[in-house]
Amino acid sequence: MPANKKMIATIDGNEAAAYVAYRVNEVCAIYPITPSSTMAELADEWSAKGIKNIWGNVPDIIEMQSEGGAAGTVHGALQTGSLTTTFTASQGLMLMLPNMYKIAGELTATVFHVAARSLAAQALSIFGDHQDVMAARTTGFAMLASASVQEAHDFALIAQAATLRSRIPFIHFFDGFRTSHEVNKLAMLSDEQIKKMIPDEFVFAHRKRALNPDHPFIRGTAQNPDVYFQGRETVNGFYDRTPGIVQDVMHAFEQMTGRKYELFEYSGAADAKHVIIIMGSGGETVEETAKALNLAGEKTGVIKVRLYRPFSTAHFLDALPATVQSIAVLDRTKESGATGEPMYQDVLATLVEGLQQGRLRSLPHVIGGRYGLSSKEFTPAMVKAVYDELKKPAHSTNGEQQKNHFTIGINDDVTHTSLDYDPAFVLDESEWRQALFFGLGADGTVGANKNSIKIIGENTDLYAQGYFVYDSKKSGARTVSHLRFGPHPIHAPYLISKADFIACHQFNFTEKVEMLDFIKKGGTFLLNSPYDKEEVWSHLPGHVQKAIIEKQLKCYVIDATAVARDTGMSGRINTIMQTCFFALSGVLPKDEAIAQIKQAIQKTYSKKGASVVDQNFKAVDATLAHLYEVTVPAKATSHSEMQSVVPDHAPDFVRNTTAMMLSGHGDDLPVSSMPQDGTYPSGTTRWEKRNISDLVPVWQPDLCIQCGNCAFVCPHSVIRAKFYNSGFLKDAPEGFQSAPINARGFPETKYTLQVYAEDCTGCNLCVEVCPAISLTDRTVKAINMAEKEPILKHAKENITFLKVALEQ
Repeated sequence: MPANKKMIATIDGNEAAAYVAYRVNEVCAIYPITPSSTMAELADEWSAKGIKNIWGNVPDIIEMQSEGGAAGTVHGALQTGSLTTTFTASQGLMLMLPNMYKIAGELTATVFHVAARSLAAQALSIFGDHQDVMAARTTGFAMLASASVQEAHDFALIAQAATLRSRIPFIHFFDGFRTSHEVNKLAMLSDEQIKKMIPDEFVFAHRKRALNPDHPFIRGTAQNPDVYFQGRETVNGFYDRTPGIVQDVMHAFEQMTGRKYELFEYSGAADAKHVIIIMGSGGETVEETAKALNLAGEKTGVIKVRLYRPFSTAHFLDALPATVQSIAVLDRTKESGATGEPMYQDVLATLVEGLQQGRLRSLPHVIGGRYGLSSKEFTPAMVKAVYDELKKPAHSTNGEQQKNHFTIGINDDVTHTSLDYDPAFVLDESEWRQALFFGLGADGTVGANKNSIKIIGENTDLYAQGYFVYDSKKSGARTVSHLRFGPHPIHAPYLISKADFIACHQFNFTEKVEMLDFIKKGGTFLLNSPYDKEEVWSHLPGHVQKAIIEKQLKCYVIDATAVARDTGMSGRINTIMQTCFFALSGVLPKDEAIAQIKQAIQKTYSKKGASVVDQNFKAVDATLAHLYEVTVPAKATSHSEMQSVVPDHAPDFVRNTTAMMLSGHGDDLPVSSMPQDGTYPSGTTRWEKRNISDLVPVWQPDLCIQCGNCAFVCPHSVIRAKFYNSGFLKDAPEGFQSAPINARGFPETKYTLQVYAEDCTGCNLCVEVCPAISLTDRTVKAINMAEKEPILKHAKENITFLKVALEQ
């Protein structure tokens, strides 16, 4: 946790927001939910460590049975005069809505910090958009949107200061994952600065409004038709004053820190003709794209919406260039059946009111669009497509006109809402160093890369950004770490398309993942390989060899799995690959890099014991001696190509839709390929054979008591227990294992535990619960591209035999 002084830190958006929220509250009612969980977990951790808030007290952290309970706790604590907060997202926020209406109706100051996330509709999604906060826009809470990690930190304080001054409760939100999990370099607020923004007089006023038996009064009565309407209108003045209060707080914040914010922040040409209005992290992408287009002679601009509720007509119109002709309002949500998404309707109403009030001479043409649902990529190429759409005639001319209610980033081949865009359009990235790391969830790759970002961000003058892509399977799923470094702050909330450096932490990814499509010509490719520098070329698929030659890549190999095993860290290659990255990238001098890596190891693993730290140190020291450059031949020698993700005999849906998702090409699927109501065929999981674990379980029949615990705890159904008649064994493959049933009265019955190695993720749960299960090292050395792996082949023969026996 950063120290209480002016300093630079490299942290993610969740920690940036929680750092302030913890310090300005006395009670945190929590129930963790992705992607906001880190905020609650950090508050809990800091409280357990006795870290104090700005008033010298340790906040009370109360974990409830659900988000509804957490909201009720917030409501109750607020009524005692305590400064109280919570952290949530998605369905969790939905469970808080009833209490939120009460909190707002009673003009009670609080801030809810939300990592905005998709709502479960046709399917559940843990990823980010604005569906949840838009569903809360009628609660009476003010809504303040952060667009970056720095803003998540700053706006947590601005929201707290504004709620105490205005008495209007706030939702402070930022994009789930894209901001909540992005690691970036930022300027931290000191406790002194935080306290300066929270004058005691507003805290005392909050206390005095508390329910107190020494000063009794009633709050929360029932009202009838004669007075309820009038009661609802009593709050109007508070909401009318809130935008001005928030802007005043922003100005005070600017005077204290030098960081300037506006309710509606315009960036672009002073005489812009085409303007995009957007909220959240996408605003940074639009702003950087508009700068590039304007340098090329365009007249574009962007308004980044900070305070969405209350929506201030006056401040919005002040920010809008007088020269604007056409506007695109981008919403990161979908409101089915509406005449447009929420912010689009707000902007339209605001412009019409401005025209009626005489503040506008004419009404710009306005179109609305949807983007980025469930963390869908939003790139400069997509922004350019929107600006290009705004250049078209407002009304049909030769069949061409602006498309309203459009989508960007998908292929809608059903209702044809989507805009075409050119993926080849990119901004100038020449001052950045960009790196991609392909690993597996829980193999330590993401953790090591977070440490790399911190090492570079906090020990050099470079700015650093890290973002980590993983799916909802998490452990055992493929992860891709996106790291950027540069001399200036990095405002690029989108994935890397062309990297200078790519590291592949799993050799079998070379058969399955088109990694080298994302590397620049002359880049560096680091491969964790069981083959040495002399052997590895002959084991690479043809498409990988061709890419290395055509792109003139520098290629390095290390048997990180062997180094990890030899240093007592079997299965944990993250520290080894991290050391290789620093050795090859040149971001830091080698000796300094190794010293910083060891310091990060000490910080990260010290709570796990000195032995774990020492093992990591040994791995670092052994790494460079096992890192080799590969001599690249003049031409490709392999004729093998990418493995098919699913077999040809798989069902049509699996081959045409599921396979695209498994291969990492789900973004290319058109709308027509998706089920309309979220109904999928069952049993599709059986076609996903990832074959990712180097260590697989082996059954030892002599030690087995046939309890079935190993099969019970296996999360991927890798281990199957079967009883069958001993007569079937005459047709069994050579080496097939069996044991007599562990029960009297069934002499003819045999028992077998069968392992399906392709499904194993190496979690070790079976070994932990069962002494009859051991692990064997099924390294990739056993695999030849033209041959089946012996263990896998044996397992398949055994399983085929068992299926036939059971069917008979």
